[in-house]
Amino acid sequence: MNTYDVVVIGGGASGLSAALVLARARRTVAVIDAGQARNAPAARMQGFLSRDGLPPCELLAAGRAEIDGYGATLITGVVSDVYRTDTGFRIERSDGVPLSARRVLVTTGLRDELPDVPGVRERWGRDLLHCPYCHGFEVRDQPLGVLGGTPNAAEHALLVRQWSDDVVYFPHTDVLTEDDRERLAARGIGVVVGRVARLVVRDDRLFGVELEDGCVVRRAAVFVRPHMVPSSDLLTSLGAVSNNHGWATVDSTGRTSVSGVYAAGNAVNPRAQVITAAGEGSAAAIAINADLVGEDVAAAVLTARALATTEMTPDVTPAPAPRATPHGSYRFVRGS
Repeated sequence: MNTYDVVVIGGGASGLSAALVLARARRTVAVIDAGQARNAPAARMQGFLSRDGLPPCELLAAGRAEIDGYGATLITGVVSDVYRTDTGFRIERSDGVPLSARRVLVTTGLRDELPDVPGVRERWGRDLLHCPYCHGFEVRDQPLGVLGGTPNAAEHALLVRQWSDDVVYFPHTDVLTEDDRERLAARGIGVVVGRVARLVVRDDRLFGVELEDGCVVRRAAVFVRPHMVPSSDLLTSLGAVSNNHGWATVDSTGRTSVSGVYAAGNAVNPRAQVITAAGEGSAAAIAINADLVGEDVAAAVLTARALATTEMTPDVTPAPAPRATPHGSYRFVRGS
């Protein structure tokens, strides 16, 4: 069974960033990734300094090449279980080949639960968008829609208004409060009441939003705030403490409540963009290496003490017996 200082579970920006730092710290590190990146449907990645507009797949390819250059191991597969052993952790994989590690970093991200509206899943990451900070500039000043039916959708509409004067909110299954209506009206956001039947697509581009009564409202892009669910089953099975919303809690370095287990990126932070996740992975890697250094030092001290004790043990070889004199008395003979 292959043994590593650290096994990183999840090979997105957070996991690869951590692996890079750890490999440069001369740690043995393996990254296990299932190849299902959350942002894979997006054509471009925005807001990442020096990499703005880069396709997400190219960022990951560059990251994989970098960690490979430092000797890190990248494994394609799914982790089925992680449990503690006497020396650290055992990581079970779906292919039946286990790994062992002194420390574990979980960067498995999250999954987006979208409204059950025809066209939403198909247009996800193209012109059915989530993050205005990621995609708002690209659709600025165009007629935009915001689809309800998910938590805080009205707040999302108020946010999207920053990028266009023409924003329409479709409550869908939501019931607006008077406060919601007042704030939306104050910002000039139109409200179209009624259940949404589907997104209308023509020539592989979003055309509009169709209601159940057949009315179609022309929109160039639609935003939705999905219900975000952490992919944290492994953290839960290890006993990591979660908050009231179901997200595993970590400190500023990614340390969970379970000794030796760290987490970073969207697995514990739903608000983390790609650049944020990469930074969290780097911070966790530095903390993990410091943790391992402390363990290495403690082990070295114990070894040094044991060696010193051995060297200080007196020679217990029996001295030769004294020689008897003819008169029955004893005398010591020098050099005997």
